[in-house]
Amino acid sequence: MIDKGLLLERLDAIGQSLSNYDQALLLLGLGSVGAELNRLDSYSDLDFFVITKSGNASRFIDHLDWLNNVYPLSYQFQNADVGWKIMFEDGIYGEFAIFDEDELKHIPCYGGRIIWHKPDYEPQIPTLDQQNPIKRPDSLDFPLNEAITNIYVGLCRYARGEKMSAKTFIESYAVGQIISTLHLHSQELPCDLDPYSNDRRVEARFPDFAVHLNEMLQGYDRVPQSAIRILTYLETIYPVNRKLSQEIRSLALQLGATLS
Repeated sequence: MIDKGLLLERLDAIGQSLSNYDQALLLLGLGSVGAELNRLDSYSDLDFFVITKSGNASRFIDHLDWLNNVYPLSYQFQNADVGWKIMFEDGIYGEFAIFDEDELKHIPCYGGRIIWHKPDYEPQIPTLDQQNPIKRPDSLDFPLNEAITNIYVGLCRYARGEKMSAKTFIESYAVGQIISTLHLHSQELPCDLDPYSNDRRVEARFPDFAVHLNEMLQGYDRVPQSAIRILTYLETIYPVNRKLSQEIRSLALQLGATLS
């Protein structure tokens, strides 16, 4: 665990380091070190964007001296053309991306918090109340039919011995489709939405649904059991096709599941 104050101090120090480079214009904190500071805890990390003068992003992508000058890096992995994943020697982990200033209006920086900017630069950053909410379906038909077919295909793969693929189809794809529809049939408690990931904080947002997850996600050797539990839940919220439901139960039973 990392002290919350140390995380914010490190981000401020990165801003101070960038202030020594004429090409740097702006440092944005994102996520729990951005505008959603109420979510900051000992398990948070540093998510940030650096904005540079046009044509200078590559200088900060290719050379991480501006970070090593703050605190020595013990790990660095370039996971994209525009950014890295890093860990400092004291255990602070971070992910960041670098963009030229003319790209700012095109990048997803909703909820960004200005940590530092060059005095003569006036950034226009979307605030949280301007953010595009995560895309949610307005009907159950597509996502839940997708979930049902994910379960069937997954069980067929399990029967072939493709357990890993089966687990992905049933416990990831099918459950993910259900989660995308929870706002249509379950009570949602007030909680910060992640505009990029619907399953973030699902336990806090939909506690009545979350109590089913342990049975829906039983793991590699119990995929048929998971399939039955997921199908049973689906049938409480949607008129599942009778034939598909019969085939799923029959196949799951052949593979070792119980129908209770």
